[in-house]
Amino acid sequence: MRTQCDSSGATGMPSGWRRLRSAMTLGLLLGFCTAIPWSWAEEAGVTDKTIRIGATIPLEGDYKVYGLAMKQGMDAALAGQTVQKRSIEFVAINDFYDPAKAVEAAKKLIGQGIFAMVNSFGSPTTRAVLPVLAENKVPAFGFYTGAAFTGPGEVLNFRASYANEVETVVDAALAAGFKPTEVCAYAQNDAYGMGGVKGFRTALAKQPGTEQIVAKVDEILNMPGDNPERNGIGPVGVYQRDTVSAREGYQSLKQWEAASGNRCRLVATTAVYDPAATFMGYARYKGEPWIFSSPSPAAGIPLATRLKEHGIIDKVIATQIVPSPDSSLPMVLEARKALGANLNYESLESYIVGKLFVTIMQAIDGPLTRENFLKAARRQPYDIGGVKVDFTTDNQGSDFVQATYLRDGQFTALTTQELTALFK
Repeated sequence: MRTQCDSSGATGMPSGWRRLRSAMTLGLLLGFCTAIPWSWAEEAGVTDKTIRIGATIPLEGDYKVYGLAMKQGMDAALAGQTVQKRSIEFVAINDFYDPAKAVEAAKKLIGQGIFAMVNSFGSPTTRAVLPVLAENKVPAFGFYTGAAFTGPGEVLNFRASYANEVETVVDAALAAGFKPTEVCAYAQNDAYGMGGVKGFRTALAKQPGTEQIVAKVDEILNMPGDNPERNGIGPVGVYQRDTVSAREGYQSLKQWEAASGNRCRLVATTAVYDPAATFMGYARYKGEPWIFSSPSPAAGIPLATRLKEHGIIDKVIATQIVPSPDSSLPMVLEARKALGANLNYESLESYIVGKLFVTIMQAIDGPLTRENFLKAARRQPYDIGGVKVDFTTDNQGSDFVQATYLRDGQFTALTTQELTALFK
């Protein structure tokens, strides 16, 4: 079949009608020849001048300390960057760290046309949003969650999992001689908190004779629903998301101590700033000599500040999943220059995620499609200014975990050996 764009006339019609019909046909065919290939060539969110990406983050409310820092990091990373002569537009919508609002925001972004969702915040919000992204074939890239989601849809995680963070600390305590019954956990009662409890469980399961404890933890992890009653079952205390009430979780750990005949010596928390500090302050008020640990979402200066308000200036370990902001790595030096006084762990992580996204986009062979983006991401490891990321074997880009310790009200970095020594 011959296909071409021409203006062949018709016969057997008055000349005026033939001229009018020819003009109309020419206009339609020219429009067809230009509009259709353009729609074939471009992915949603991609124009001849821009690539639009989106995120749902808490820009207002109790958790805006995260969202504002994340937006600062992304904006700084994308400033002046181009991919195939296109600039990158980052559209962030406030979701208050609320799953329902996150779904609304995601649908709005998809309706506006986005190439990918990049650097959204939160585990419960991510869990709610992923089915929507999967339905619309929108990749989820570099979300601020360590729940290690593998789907639904295409998910590429930058950060180490909360399980890895908690496991690192519990492993060190057990290696130093703590009994498995002396290690406990305190967690937010949702996907975020249970992500940390999974790491707690993994560390315990490596030890001989822990089958009964692990079975209790499995019972806690496998409970259905969004906010089941997980207290009073095993070596785990929980609190409800969006609250700071520590009493029930604390009582759960005291019940475990009574049942096991041992006292908790380390309590590995998976909470956010205020609930973590409130729990630690409450336990100290009750006279508990526990050592606490905290993963990256509740770490650094904000946690140290809140702990100081509770009179706590030591005996707290916090893990981070990016290098220290005072590191000499090229990526950190670049971020420090770009962010200035706004540089912290959250903005640094987002800066790295933004740079990683640009680097992968620039490595695409051929058209800017989501499929080609995913192929480029998985084709090779990437070194982003000394930060190594590898999606070639799974969807987990980095397993980097850095332990820090609260001394005189400030967190300082620890080596693996120094971390183990703390427990001896």
